[in-house]
Amino acid sequence: MDDFLRYFAQDIGTIFHAFLNIFKSIFGFFGKIFNVGARMDALEANGAEFTLLEWILFIIANLTLLAIIVCAIVLAVKYGKKAFQFRVPVKKYQEMEKKVKDLQRELLKSNYEKDRILSMKLGDADVSADEEENKEGELVNANRNTVNSPCVDPSTSRFFRLTTVDNYYKTQYVRPEYDNEVTLSEFCERFRAYSASELHLYYDLKLIRHFIASLGAARIIILQGISGTGKTSLPYAFGKFVNNNSTVVSVQPAWRERTELYGYFNEFTSKYTETEFLRSIYEANYYRDPSLVILDEMNIARVEYYFAEMLSILEMPIQSEWKIDIATAVWDNDPCLIDNGKVSIPNNVWFIGTINNDDSTFAVADKVYDRAIPMDLDSRAEAFEIENPGSIHISTDRIIELFDEAKMQYSISDEVMEKLEQMNAYLIKTFRLAFGNRIMKQLRDYVPCFIACGGTELEAVDFIVAKKVLRKFESLSLDFMKDELNNFIVYLDKNFGKQNMTICKEYIDYLKKSN
Repeated sequence: MDDFLRYFAQDIGTIFHAFLNIFKSIFGFFGKIFNVGARMDALEANGAEFTLLEWILFIIANLTLLAIIVCAIVLAVKYGKKAFQFRVPVKKYQEMEKKVKDLQRELLKSNYEKDRILSMKLGDADVSADEEENKEGELVNANRNTVNSPCVDPSTSRFFRLTTVDNYYKTQYVRPEYDNEVTLSEFCERFRAYSASELHLYYDLKLIRHFIASLGAARIIILQGISGTGKTSLPYAFGKFVNNNSTVVSVQPAWRERTELYGYFNEFTSKYTETEFLRSIYEANYYRDPSLVILDEMNIARVEYYFAEMLSILEMPIQSEWKIDIATAVWDNDPCLIDNGKVSIPNNVWFIGTINNDDSTFAVADKVYDRAIPMDLDSRAEAFEIENPGSIHISTDRIIELFDEAKMQYSISDEVMEKLEQMNAYLIKTFRLAFGNRIMKQLRDYVPCFIACGGTELEAVDFIVAKKVLRKFESLSLDFMKDELNNFIVYLDKNFGKQNMTICKEYIDYLKKSN
């Protein structure tokens, strides 16, 4: 034990001695700097024969040293103050802020009670209990920002952007006169002509019909294809055509949760970090024009992470339940249309996602594809000359009315439904794939809308079967199923005709070549 203690004392002594040497070096450094006598002796011994350049270098060296010492002292003092100054913890500050608000509310109630007692003394307090409760409720919400209340200074609100939107619609917005006489077929033709003549964006008429019909079948549309084929330009042109610019939201690779879309409340600044996505949805509650929100390159991050909540909300059958939670409590000067901390998603909003399928992106999950209408933009139409028909003001109510009329007038024929049921049985038997209930609903909604846009029933069925059903073939081991794919093409020719179901056949040929 004695040997260990001697070793331990020697080891600790070495370390302690090293620490002392560090401090001795520091103090020795400052001692030599401020030892004016020794430095003057060195100057007398060596500076007698300094040239002019050497005297200049001497002055520069000493000024630099002095500057370093001053900066070191200033920084030490500055960070020392920060380290030791008194700060109120964030949690305690929030508690104090809440107490102040509670006291203000209690003061208002006390003033109300005082006025009520005074009026009773004067014989003017013959008010029923229900009326008293209503008055108290009105008093509590007297300062709440509403559509009919005066404008709120955006700088005083935690929602700067949304409050600015409120002020615009309170003071400047003028509801347009809508052209509600146009049909879906005319709408498609005018949209194509406007895009070509005004924006120099050229699209095939059938593609336009697929796009417009998709709006009647789903709230989410996915545009996929190679770069430069107009995936973003198509919904952008639609916004220009209906005189309500589409909102472009550039998805970032780091997006992983809902706050990337809706924003979040910053506890330190007491401000809400608002996004363009949130602003566009909130503003759409003020008008009835159709509104498109473009999620540009939506699969550069995992869609099912940041968009999962929206997918669930849009599945709710009752549109009035389409609401997103923004705040846990409502402040008096919060934006007018925030109801109990929630913002409604109106029925004039559609979400358009653009997708590039390459090594830099993620595969889109089936749950996203199942809820959307996917469209492929693999080529550009040739440029053509056409007269500009001008833009149009059309209300969302009229567009939905046109879709509803189409679904009543052009419902899928019994003959086609029977063929689809037979195809469903064939796919189950051959490929272990089937039509889901969601796909059948989209078929019933999409086909009539496409016919009303100027297309045919089999063209619409061909499109949905290829994009919604055959797409699932990519998950199969097709290397061993080329005979089955060839037989399926024969099946399509036999049941639908050789000149029909061209999209399905082209897609099957693509699958055969890529495997």
